[in-house]
Amino acid sequence: MDLIERPPLAVVIDLDDTLFPQGSHLYGAARAVGRAGIAAGLDPVRLSRALRRQFLAGSDRVGTIDRALAAYGIAPDLAAGLIPVLVDAFTAYRPRRLPRYPGALDALLAISSRYPVACLTDGNPAIQRAKLAATGLAEAFTTIVITDELGGRTLRKPHPEGLRQAAETLGVHPSDLVVIGDRPTTDMAVAAALGARSIRVLTGEYAADPDEPAPTAHAPDLESAAALLGV
Repeated sequence: MDLIERPPLAVVIDLDDTLFPQGSHLYGAARAVGRAGIAAGLDPVRLSRALRRQFLAGSDRVGTIDRALAAYGIAPDLAAGLIPVLVDAFTAYRPRRLPRYPGALDALLAISSRYPVACLTDGNPAIQRAKLAATGLAEAFTTIVITDELGGRTLRKPHPEGLRQAAETLGVHPSDLVVIGDRPTTDMAVAAALGARSIRVLTGEYAADPDEPAPTAHAPDLESAAALLGV
């Protein structure tokens, strides 16, 4: 059914690569890790570049810093002592400002003026909240659900618990939601799991991924997604 013919009662929006380019955060975090490596005699530029190459190969893979150290040429026994320090540097990185996608703030404000809106995002809670602060988007949401706060990595999308929690907080049934996100295997999949409709925005790292599962609608960006919702 058309999104305008049956408007949702509330909207759920992903954060990374939907509202802002996640690469901007990863670039700064890689520099922070590079600086932390100086104490161990590592070249900060070379280390940060090695880490960025790993992010480009897939930003959500585990063991990214391990692989970056291996690519740098660090022996496994030395790497074992470095990894906790470098992981701490990555987690502690707090950007002062992160760029939003063009028009994303206005689109988000337009959506939130008509619908209750939740942000549903995966990741380390401190990192995700720092991203929201640095993008200046936190205040536009009715509620923010970070799946890792509900039970760790196992509850990340497409596990339905985060979306179920968002629906409950917004006071609607999941089938009355529209989920907006960039990644089919997480954002579209979690919507499908609970019978919500979805809009896939074609931004970020996963823009070329196949529609598996298929969204209800496509939009090039959040501005266009807002237009599909009639705002």
